[in-house]
Amino acid sequence: MADVKLQEKYAELALRTGVNLQKGQALMINSSIEGVEFTRIVVRKAYELGAKTVLINWQDDEISLLKYQNESEEVLTDVPQWQVDKYMSFAKDGGALLSIRSTNPDLLKDVDPKKVAAASKASAEAMKEFRQYTMNDRIAWSIISIPTGDWSQKIFPGLEAEEAKEKLWEQIFKIVRVDQDDPIKAWEEHNQTLKNAHAILNEKKYKALIFKAPGTDITFGLPEGHIWKGGGAYTTDGLHFNPNMPTEEVFTVPHKYEVNGVVSNTKPLVYNGNTIDNFSLTFKDGKVVDFTAEQGYETLKNLLETDEGAKRLGELALVPDASPISQSGLIFYNTLYDENASCHVALGKAYPTNLEGGSEMSDEELDKHGVNDSLTHVDFMIGSAELDIDGVLPDGSTEPVFRKGAWAFDI
Repeated sequence: MADVKLQEKYAELALRTGVNLQKGQALMINSSIEGVEFTRIVVRKAYELGAKTVLINWQDDEISLLKYQNESEEVLTDVPQWQVDKYMSFAKDGGALLSIRSTNPDLLKDVDPKKVAAASKASAEAMKEFRQYTMNDRIAWSIISIPTGDWSQKIFPGLEAEEAKEKLWEQIFKIVRVDQDDPIKAWEEHNQTLKNAHAILNEKKYKALIFKAPGTDITFGLPEGHIWKGGGAYTTDGLHFNPNMPTEEVFTVPHKYEVNGVVSNTKPLVYNGNTIDNFSLTFKDGKVVDFTAEQGYETLKNLLETDEGAKRLGELALVPDASPISQSGLIFYNTLYDENASCHVALGKAYPTNLEGGSEMSDEELDKHGVNDSLTHVDFMIGSAELDIDGVLPDGSTEPVFRKGAWAFDI
């Protein structure tokens, strides 16, 4: 059993630094029933911090798999209005959302990818209004992870479930700085480091970034008025929170019509319970015009066919190869962790907050500025110790940003 004191520190970190829970505020938690003991700690801590109520949305991998195996596509794509209303009433009340992710990466590998894709698209369509609250930082939200047996054994395949979970707990505690004397202070210092990085990038006002590495030769145009962010964020009411824990990235919005070249993944992408690996995407004028995949081809194809926006990019993130997640030497098969080990991009919807005035713009105005819209937002990893990045300055000259996976200037 993982150290209970460290679990309590982790729970407090998620509440105070993650969602920055306020006295009298409601808290919604998405969690797996396998993580019930940790979730109970979070709930107790939330009430100690003054939460007015805590609502839990329980998930169970085995039941989810049974639903996909036994329900028709018609049933799976019918999202009840009461589910949407539950989230919307919570959001309108100004609640905080904490997601505790811990899903088996191979859960749906034997289920028809088209069936999974249809259900995922239906859910995204139904929850589109709610996503405006998170994508535009109207409410505080945060994502963390805890070990489960299947996920832990995917990372440590030679171990029994409990031993694998213990090893994964150790990694998580270290990566999210819970093993330090004062994790909250450690996160304040870490957030400042990321703030320093995106402050430099915002001063540069690059017109584009050029990525070159084995299998990758691509130029990402950047819209005028783009904003680099990273670490902590602020709600529209001015409340500081950390959307992702861990996080090692600084990120911005690429121009949806100005991406050209070929990019290849450097870590597996787990999407809808399936793994996509050894894949490449070819972009022309911002759109995927060709793709390959040695594993998960159909899953990737269905992802790209979600809607027109799924074929374009919504995020570009820089992560040095020296990040603690990368240096662990592990592949986590969990985007929250793997994306923070590597530079990455996201297919689909962009964060309007990555553009000056973007959160107040209509979809049409965002499009004119090159900001992508979609029902989906899926990160995949493209960074490595072999990646070089050049920045194109406003006068057209270029300068190094990354060399061999590391910052080319002092952060």
